[in-house]
Formats: sequence, C-alpha cells, structure tokens
Amino acid sequence: MPTPKSSSHIRFAAVGDIHVRKDSGGSLRSLFAQADEAADALLLCGDLTDYGTEEEARVLVGELGAVHVPVVAVLGNHDYESGTPEIVAETLTRAGVRVLDGSVCEIEGVGIAGVKGFGGGFGRGALGAWGEPAIKLFVQEALNEAMKLEAALAKLRTRRRIALLHYAPVVGTVEGEPVEIFPFLGSSRLEDPLVRYPIDAVFHGHAHRGALQGRTLNGVPVYNVAKPLLQRSRPDAAPFFLYELPREPAGASAP
Repeated sequence: MPTPKSSSHIRFAAVGDIHVRKDSGGSLRSLFAQADEAADALLLCGDLTDYGTEEEARVLVGELGAVHVPVVAVLGNHDYESGTPEIVAETLTRAGVRVLDGSVCEIEGVGIAGVKGFGGGFGRGALGAWGEPAIKLFVQEALNEAMKLEAALAKLRTRRRIALLHYAPVVGTVEGEPVEIFPFLGSSRLEDPLVRYPIDAVFHGHAHRGALQGRTLNGVPVYNVAKPLLQRSRPDAAPFFLYELPREPAGASAP
C-alpha cells in the first residue's frame, strides 16, 4: 500500500467526465500522476469513456497505469452509449478499479457508496410519474437509482462516509447550465437518501457548465467535479478536486 500522504488526514482526488476516446492515449497520464502524488485515493465520477466501448475502457486502463493508490468509480451516461456498460465496468474491474453500482467499498476507514444516478429534475420542477408509460418509465429509473443509493448507504458501518454519483442530487451544482436541461442533469430524488443517512460529502459530475459546490437540505457539501468545469473554473490548477477527511483513531466505530 502506498505511504499515506498525511498522518492526520486521508485525501481524495475526485474528477468526472474525462471522456476517454480511442485516441486519448497519453492525454491523462499527467493528471493521474498528479492525483496519485497528492491523494490517498482517486474517485472517478462517471463519463469515463466517450462512447462506452471496450476499446475506450482499455485506453483508460492504460492511462491509469500511473496511479498506485486505490481507484473507485461509478459509470455515467456516456459509458452506456454503446449498450455495453457491463463491458466497461468489467474492463476497469480487471485492472483493479472498484466500480460501484449500488455497492460500497472502504478506503482507509472511509466508507464510499456509489451509483450512477439519473435525471428527472429538482424540487417542484421534478417530473412526476403520471401520464404516458414512457414518462412513468423515466421517473421509475430515477427512483430505482435513488433506492440503490439508499441501500448502499445503509450498508456502510464506518464513521466517515462519502457518496459517489454521476448525476447531480441537488440543483445548486447544476446552476450555470441552461435551465431547460436541468431535468436531464440530475434529480432531487437522489438527495433524499443523502439526507436520511449521515454522510460527509457527495461528489458528482455531468454538469460541465454548472457550479463547483452546493449543499443538501441538511447542509452536506456536494461537489461537482466534472473535468471541463474544473478546468474552466481553476485554469491554473490540476483538473481534479482534492478533499480531505480526518483519519479516525484506531478502534473508532460508526455512531
């Protein structure tokens, strides 16, 4: 296991929407090397590939060769484009990436729950399951992802907890995008489990022109780590978000 970057804190480098293509070899190695040097784990928030092909996933695996810390990921909508998201997930899993889909993992005492999420809108603007079957199916998909997130959060037994998504769970981090596409950027149904379970932070991508940070109704910080947003907002910094949590003393357990 790599040497901890800090004796008092565990550090996570988070980024989403890297959109690897078949000709992307060499384009992300510097980013990943910097993340590996700065953090104790790398979190990838979906849209890892551009068209969801096995070839693109293999290119991403090659780029991740510079990373020696644990890597945890969720898939995004682009990873579903070719209809074979399971192949993208399997390719990454074989390379040691922990791909979460309603599942959890633990990194140095921090529990991580991950789902892709889905759209549907926020608050009073959320789409309701009424009318045509196609609308009901759309809303059901959002509900299914929210239930998967809730089930994953319920499994965590650590004191420190992180949620990893692709779609936004709050409207605050999509503000800056055209209002007309808000329903396709996330769903406040994903926020409900984040309010019901104790959690330290939430990371997502997808909203390339959104805002860097928002909060859930109960004040949990939500970070939009879409790579295009990070590059535009912080042009002089490496395009990943560095987040740290205090290390738990030996023997500490969840409340």
